Amino acid sequence: MENFTHIDSQGNPSMVDVGGKAITRRTATARSIVVLHEDIMSRLQNEEIHTKKGPVFQTAIIAGVMAAKKTGDLIPLCHPLGLENCQIIIEVNAKHEVVIECTASLTGKTGIEMEALTGASIAALTIYDMCKAFSHEIVIRETRLISKTGGKKDYFFEQ
Repeated sequence: MENFTHIDSQGNPSMVDVGGKAITRRTATARSIVVLHEDIMSRLQNEEIHTKKGPVFQTAIIAGVMAAKKTGDLIPLCHPLGLENCQIIIEVNAKHEVVIECTASLTGKTGIEMEALTGASIAALTIYDMCKAFSHEIVIRETRLISKTGGKKDYFFEQ
C-alpha cells in the first residue's frame, strides 16, 4: 500500500501530511466537453444559450469557480486550499461541442489539479442542468487534466 499516498501502512485512508513539502507556484488546467443536442445548439446566440433559468455559460462559469473553491469539502482527503485564481473559459468548437477549460492556481504545498478538474466538471453539470428542459440528449465526456505545473513534476497533455 506504500505506493498509494492516501493509504497508511495499515491500509486505512489517510490524509497526506504536506507539512514538509516546499511551497511552490502551482497551476492546473482541466477540460470537460459537453455535447448538446442540435435542438439546444440551435439556441446559441452571440456565444451564449439563454434559458428561463438564465444565461447557461455565464452561470456555468460561476458554478465552476464556486466548486473549485470547495473541492476540499467535496473530495475526501483533499486538502482545503485557498485558491489565488480560478478562470473558466467556455467555447463552442468547430464540431459544435461545448469546451470548458478551468485553470486554477495558488502558491502552496499541495494541490491544484483536483480543483481544476472539479471546476470543469461542475461547469459541465451546470450546463446539463440548465439545458435538460430542451433535451436530455446531452453527453458530458472527456473530463481530463490538460496541464499541471509545480510540485513534484509538471504534466502536459500532448494532443
